[in-house]
Amino acid sequence: MFRSLLTCALLASGTVYAAEPATVVASDGWVRVLPGNLPAGGYVTLRNETDRAVSIVSASSPDYADAMIHRSSTEGGMGRMEMVDSVPLPPSGKVTFAPGGYHVMLMQAKHPVKPGDAVSVTFALSDGSKVPVTLTARPANATGP
Repeated sequence: MFRSLLTCALLASGTVYAAEPATVVASDGWVRVLPGNLPAGGYVTLRNETDRAVSIVSASSPDYADAMIHRSSTEGGMGRMEMVDSVPLPPSGKVTFAPGGYHVMLMQAKHPVKPGDAVSVTFALSDGSKVPVTLTARPANATGP
């Protein structure tokens, strides 16, 4: 009863409680650059420093026309890749985008990207916050940052 009265009083006063956006920290960001206009794969570790779960729901990059979140997997000896709507990021947990798993697929570079270049990617979270990340371009044969 008290909680209901308090909620009504806050709403009547125009005071609305809004949760703080999640604090997500990125590390070890890199992108595998392929020859020509082939798509590039972006990889990074994202760590949730809060006590509540969020999801990564999209990605964008000013350096590429399109950025999509994908997951690679192997079933019955066959490799496959699928686009995913979201990637869960548990409270005080982390998710690693790495070859053979989650990655951001970067399509149609807006300018030539070569090893050593910085690529900007912004991840959108389910709570409305954004996580800007800088990925270092690596050659096609790279396996890590």
